[in-house]
Amino acid sequence: MRHAKRRSTLLTVAALLLATGFVTPGTSAAADEGGGYVTTLHRAVASLPVDQEHNDGYKRSSFKHWTDEDKDGCPTRSEVLQEESLAAVTTGPGCKVTGGRWLSYYDGQEISDVRKLDIDHLVPLLESWGSGAWSWSADRRERYANDLGDSRALVAVSAQQNRSKGGKDPAEWLPAAEGARCRYVSEWTAVKLRWGLSADPGEHGMLKQLAAACPDDQLKVILAAPGGQEGP
Repeated sequence: MRHAKRRSTLLTVAALLLATGFVTPGTSAAADEGGGYVTTLHRAVASLPVDQEHNDGYKRSSFKHWTDEDKDGCPTRSEVLQEESLAAVTTGPGCKVTGGRWLSYYDGQEISDVRKLDIDHLVPLLESWGSGAWSWSADRRERYANDLGDSRALVAVSAQQNRSKGGKDPAEWLPAAEGARCRYVSEWTAVKLRWGLSADPGEHGMLKQLAAACPDDQLKVILAAPGGQEGP
């Protein structure tokens, strides 16, 4: 089964990393990941590189997404839906998910109609481009757009929340559910550090302000495999 195979692989790698003392329990990492480390939320936010955004030249088509990265017959969208469903999923031809039950943590909605769900790039493609992905190779951008190596990178949420968010950063948009915001800030920061992305000054200021109101919990950063810094 695709789902079980992916979880087994992640658990095996996490166990190896734990055995070497590199990460703590609860971390998952794909076999080709670039390592990782443990920090705290406040330190993680403070460590984000700060730079102006570089949005010139952005095209969504620069990120080839919803591909079948692991060649198991299921595109990335289906993989995420299967991974995050709270109930057994049903699938149709081409591994298209047709049924299940999901919790959209951005607004607290429980959703059973898959047509009302989007898969959100937690750090949007536009935001990633302006924060450093403009300098990446096409291959690295494709890996970013289909990132199954860190469960925080892609998330099933209500279509309404995803579309209201668009390409905005936390200085411009936050989840409707106030109780979700500390999680959102933590995951946003983890994904940015994973891929070596910068934060613009306004974004960084807002992240620090939001994080200051959150518990300074442990944060695991799983680094993406290096390579692909070759330019657009």
